[in-house]
Amino acid sequence: MQVTIHAAKTNLSKLIDAALSGEEVILAKGKKPVARIVPIPQTRFRIWLLEGQLAGPGPDFFEPMGEDELALWEGR
Repeated sequence: MQVTIHAAKTNLSKLIDAALSGEEVILAKGKKPVARIVPIPQTRFRIWLLEGQLAGPGPDFFEPMGEDELALWEGR
C-alpha cells in the first residue's frame, strides 16, 4: 500500500498495524515513494541463554568486599 505523507499523519496507527501484519507500507511525497514503514523484529530476552555454561555461582554483588578487594578497588 502506498500513502501520502499527509494521509500517513492522520492514519499512522493503522499503517503501523498494517506493517505489523506483514503488509508493505510505502510513504510518498505526492506520487514519489520516499520511505517505508517496516516492523522491528521482536525478540524475547532469555536469561537462561547461558544456563549450565558458566563455571560456579556468579558474584554476590550485595555482599561486602573483603579488605584485599577493597584495597584494589581504592588503589591502595
